[in-house]
Amino acid sequence: MPAAPSASAPRYRRVLLKVSGEVLMGSQGFGLDMDTVEAVAEEIATVHKTGVELCLVIGGGNIFRGLAGAAKGMERGAADYMGMLATVMNALAMQNALERAGVDTRVQSAIRMDSVCEPYIRRRAQRHLERGRVVIFAAGTGNPYFTTDTAAALRAAEMGCDALFKGTSVDGVYTADPKKDSGAKRYARLTYHDVLAQDLKFMDASAISLMRENGIPIVVFSIRERGALLKVLNGDGVFTVVGDEEKS
Repeated sequence: MPAAPSASAPRYRRVLLKVSGEVLMGSQGFGLDMDTVEAVAEEIATVHKTGVELCLVIGGGNIFRGLAGAAKGMERGAADYMGMLATVMNALAMQNALERAGVDTRVQSAIRMDSVCEPYIRRRAQRHLERGRVVIFAAGTGNPYFTTDTAAALRAAEMGCDALFKGTSVDGVYTADPKKDSGAKRYARLTYHDVLAQDLKFMDASAISLMRENGIPIVVFSIRERGALLKVLNGDGVFTVVGDEEKS
């Protein structure tokens, strides 16, 4: 679990950052906005320089969402595999932006595609992190019927992360969608039980349960705000923390 913050030590030693695919669209309605990708990469590079070990999971909703494809009549398994391939495209774009920012990066895919990235191997990923590389986990869990939220929770547990940071378009978890309800209130802190009992849908229930079982806190913040990632890592800025009752 996170060590107590000090003047010389970061608040967290190792963090998994989950970035929604929709964030990478920027102001577009579809696909990748490279200015936005580069802005997120700069945020990650700034944090990487502090010595925090970072790994990423990026969603694919800006390119293809499996549930949406299934809702239009496509077989769910095939639709989910298409969504996984979309996450690989996003991961490669982010790798390119990070390496232009001077950050050594590896992409590992749960679906083997050795011509473009490494296969997911847990111990190899851990070694990359220990050597100061940012690791981007692509293709979800490699299985249909699981979201990238669940993949992020799984990889956070496997990597022994101190926290899972979820970077979205809003600055925390609200009582309702703040984009649709101007009266929605932001939670500062929640327990895992609160999230499941109130059916707060910022992350799927299987991911929340996996984080609860492993005692890994979830921090929800807006990745669109410049400098927010570093602020939140230092305990500043605006965000929502989900964790154990006595720790939250």
